[in-house]
Amino acid sequence: MAKTAALDEKIALAQRGDQHAFRYLLELYWNDVFGFMLQRTQNDNEAEDLTIRCFGKAFEKITTYNAEYGFKTWLTTIAKNLHIDQTRRKSIATLRTEAGQDVAQNIPDNAPHPEDDLIRKQRLETLLNNIKTLKPHYREVIQLKYLQELSIKQMAIKLESSESTVKVKLMRARKLLAEILATQNI
Repeated sequence: MAKTAALDEKIALAQRGDQHAFRYLLELYWNDVFGFMLQRTQNDNEAEDLTIRCFGKAFEKITTYNAEYGFKTWLTTIAKNLHIDQTRRKSIATLRTEAGQDVAQNIPDNAPHPEDDLIRKQRLETLLNNIKTLKPHYREVIQLKYLQELSIKQMAIKLESSESTVKVKLMRARKLLAEILATQNI
C-alpha cells in the first residue's frame, strides 16, 4: 500500500510540473513501454523512438490522467495509439509510393531532378541552422543521435549522464526543434 501511495504522490508531483517526478516515472516505466513497443515493432530503433514519443505525449497530457486507471495502463494506451498512428502513416506512405510507381515507371531511374536536389539541400541547410539555435545541451543530443547516429547508451557514456536523462533531453530537444520547424512550415 505504501508503494501505491508513493507512486500516487510522484504522479501528483509530475502533474504539478515537478521534473524529478517526471524522471522517476520515466525510469520506473521505461522498460514496460519499451518492451511493449518492441513486441509490436520488432525493431529496437523504432521501439525506442515510439517510447520517447509516448513519454513526451504522456508528460504533455499528464494533467488529464485519471487516477481510476493504472498509470501503466494509461501509458500503454498512449503507446498503443502512437503505434497505430505510425502504422497508418506507413500504410498511407506505402500506398502513395505504390501509386506513384505507376507514374515513375515512365521516368528513367538515372534521370536527375535538379529542383528536387536543390529543395533537399535548402531544407537540410534550414534544419541545420535551426539545430544551431537550440541551447547547447539540446543541440548536442540532437547531433549525437541524428548526425553521429549514436545509441542512447553511447550518448549517455559520451555525456557522462544517465540514459534516462539523455532520453528526456532528446525528447525535449526534438519537441523544441519540431516547434521551430512547425512555425516555418518545413
